[in-house]
Amino acid sequence: MRGKLFLWSFVSSVLLCAAWPDWGFSPLLFVAFIPLLLMQQTVSTDNRLRARHLYMYAFVAFLIWNVVCTWWVWISSAGGSVMAMVSNSLLMALTFLVFHKIKRFLPVRIGSFALIPVWVSFEFLHHYWDISWPWLTLGNGFADSPALIQWYEYTGTFGGSIWVLLINVLLFECWSNRNTWMREWPKRLVWWSTTAVLLFIPIVISLVQYSRFDVTANRTYGLNVVVVQPNIDPYVKFNSDFRGQLEVMLKLAESKMDSTTDYVVMPETALVEDIWEHQLEFSTSVRMLRDFQKKYPRVKIVTGASTAKIYEEGDKLSATARKFKNMPGSFDSYNTALQIDSMPEVQIYHKSKLVPGVEKMPFPAILKPLENFAIDLGGTSGSLGMQDDREIFVAPKKGQGKIAPVICYESIYGDYVGDYVRLGADFIFIITNDGWWGNTPGYRQHLRYGRLRAIETRKSIARSANTGISCFINQRGDIEQATAWWVETAIKQRIYSTQGETFYTRYGDYLAWLMVVLFGSLFVFIIARKIVW
Repeated sequence: MRGKLFLWSFVSSVLLCAAWPDWGFSPLLFVAFIPLLLMQQTVSTDNRLRARHLYMYAFVAFLIWNVVCTWWVWISSAGGSVMAMVSNSLLMALTFLVFHKIKRFLPVRIGSFALIPVWVSFEFLHHYWDISWPWLTLGNGFADSPALIQWYEYTGTFGGSIWVLLINVLLFECWSNRNTWMREWPKRLVWWSTTAVLLFIPIVISLVQYSRFDVTANRTYGLNVVVVQPNIDPYVKFNSDFRGQLEVMLKLAESKMDSTTDYVVMPETALVEDIWEHQLEFSTSVRMLRDFQKKYPRVKIVTGASTAKIYEEGDKLSATARKFKNMPGSFDSYNTALQIDSMPEVQIYHKSKLVPGVEKMPFPAILKPLENFAIDLGGTSGSLGMQDDREIFVAPKKGQGKIAPVICYESIYGDYVGDYVRLGADFIFIITNDGWWGNTPGYRQHLRYGRLRAIETRKSIARSANTGISCFINQRGDIEQATAWWVETAIKQRIYSTQGETFYTRYGDYLAWLMVVLFGSLFVFIIARKIVW
C-alpha cells in the first residue's frame, strides 16, 4: 500500500515539474493534483494508514517539485536554497494535511472542493508574510501560455490557481465515480459536461481576447525607450571600477539614442558607487548621468543603484537600521531605483519586496542579531531597508510618462505591481540582475513571470537585465526583442499602454481574499461542529 502512495506522490511531482516554465507544458497542471487526491482518498479509507503517512508522501511530491523547478537557487546560496526548498515543501505538505483534516467533516460529494480555499489561502499567505516565496504559485504555471490566460486582467494569477485546482477536483470526482456511470449516467454526464465547460470556455474566451487585442491601439500615447544590458558579472561588479561600468552603459545607450528617445533604462544596482542619499549630487555616478542627460534634454534615465541613508539624531530607527562601526550614528542601506531628468530633484524608490534570506532576515524585529548571515546579492551585507508605500516616477512635463519602477523580485507579485498602476503608472519598467543564478531556468522563469504583470495591468513593460534577458513585453504578454544571455547590448522600441485600470488592478487579489474567508468559514464550522457534536 505504501508503495502505491509513493507512486502517486511521484506521479504528481512529475506532472507538476513537466508543466512548469520554461520547459513545461502548462495544461498538465489540470491533472497534476489528481494522484495526490487519490492518495488522500486512500489514506482516509484505509484503517492501516494515518495522517502522518499522507503528510510524508505529500512532502516527497512537493520536495521533488521544488527541487526540480528551483534548484538554481543553489548557485547563489547552497544553504539558503536547501532551507527554502525544504521549508516550502513542508508548508505545502502541511496545507494538504489541513485539507485532509477538513475534508473529513464535509459531505462526500463536496469534500474534495475544500482543497481550493485551503491551497489558495496558503498561496496568499506566501505572498505577504516575511518568508514570502510565491515562485511556485499555480497561476504562474501559465507564464509560457499567455494566449490561454488573457482573462488574468480580471482575476490575476490567483484566478489561474483556482482554475487549476477546480479542474483537478472535478476530474478526480469524475474518475472516482466512473463505476457508477451505468446506473447514474445523468449525474455523471452533468459532472463531465461541467468539467469540460469550466476547462474550455476560459481558453476560448482568452484566445478570442488575444486575437482581437490591439497592442498599438493608443498610438497617441507611447514612449520611445532604450533598454541597456551591460553584461557585467554580478559576482565582481561591486568590486570593480564603477566609472568604467557606467561609461560602458552610457556608450551602449548612446548607440541607440536619437532626438525622439524618451527614456533610458538601466538594470538593478547599475550604479555600484557608495551613494549617500543626503549627498546625491556629490556622487560621481549621478554627475555622469546628469552630464549625459544634458546632451539629450528630452531623456529621462531610470536606473538601479545601491544607496544608503544616514539617520539624524532623534530620528526613529527602522528595524533594519545598522550602526556605523567606527563612528556614532546609524544608517540604512537600500536596493534603489532612481530617475534622473531635467528637474533638480532626483526621484527615489527603495525596493520593498526583498528576497528572504538574501536581502533581508525575516522578522527583523525578532531575528536582527542574525541579519549578518543574510546572503549578499545587492552589494551590501545584512538586511536592506525598504519603504512601505509604492512610488511612481513622473516626467517633468505632463504626458511624458508615469513609470512604475519595479525592482527584480517585486515583479512576481501581481497586486504589488497593481499598486503602482492605482497610483497612476502608465508603463512598467522592470530592472533586474538575474546573473546570480547563471545560465539556468531561474532567470528565464523570472522573465516569463513579467508577462503575467503585463496581462493583469495591460501596461507595456521595458525590462533591463544586467546579463539577460532584456526585452519589451506588450499588453497581451508577448515578449519582443528579447536579448541573448550574457551579451553586452542595447535595444530600443516605441511602447504603448492601455490607459486606465483593469478590473484586477482596481480590485487586486479579491479572489484570494474570498478563498481566505471561505477557508476561515470552514474552520469555524468544523470547530463549532466538534463543540456541539
